[in-house]
Amino acid sequence: MLEKLREEVFEANLELQRRGLVVYTWGNVSGIDREQGLVVIKPSGVPYETLTPQQLVIVNLDGEIVEGDLRPSSDLPTHLELYRNFPNIGGVTHTHSTYATAWAQTMFELPCFGTTHADHFYGAVPCTRPLTNAEVENNYELNTGKVIVETFADIDPDAVPAVLVAQHGPFTWGKNAADSVKNSVVLEEVAKMAVFAVSVNPEMRSVPQYLLDKHYLRKHGKNAYYGQN
Repeated sequence: MLEKLREEVFEANLELQRRGLVVYTWGNVSGIDREQGLVVIKPSGVPYETLTPQQLVIVNLDGEIVEGDLRPSSDLPTHLELYRNFPNIGGVTHTHSTYATAWAQTMFELPCFGTTHADHFYGAVPCTRPLTNAEVENNYELNTGKVIVETFADIDPDAVPAVLVAQHGPFTWGKNAADSVKNSVVLEEVAKMAVFAVSVNPEMRSVPQYLLDKHYLRKHGKNAYYGQN
């Protein structure tokens, strides 16, 4: 079942390790088949070194296992909440990558300090509010998804395909599993750049809107001209 998607999600999970974004099993990637309403996700706690495509778990959007013998990632409810609310996404990635996670722990948004950031994210990467005690004690992972969706009430998730969950870490998404991983890689790099920039100049300011527009829109949208047709 869903062999092509299963292979894509498997490769996307391995890419996290290749890119140095995971330690041990601290991360997961999923992908969705929108037509069937089925999600393929990494199983919980399985080392990347021994992971196989057959071990991936297939669930429906209610979180019910359709195929697989292992428990899905404990972050599954977060992934599903994003799929239910962000209709254009096809993949979700969660990591505890060092710089993005460090920024999430500060509970500040990640400003757009330069054009590298602007090439990929149309403005600051937001940080959620902290979860309440009740939200942590009851349906923690689902509430993590809900607070992400709440954070994007006035932000286009297609233009800013990333979030910092306060005191936790980053989630990213994209058109498919591989694209969601790419956004995690980029997020980690711009977070790293931001840490260095702020250490040199604590008074750093975001780029002006006209520069953000130029760099983002030359790569995205109907008038984009970066790359080949």
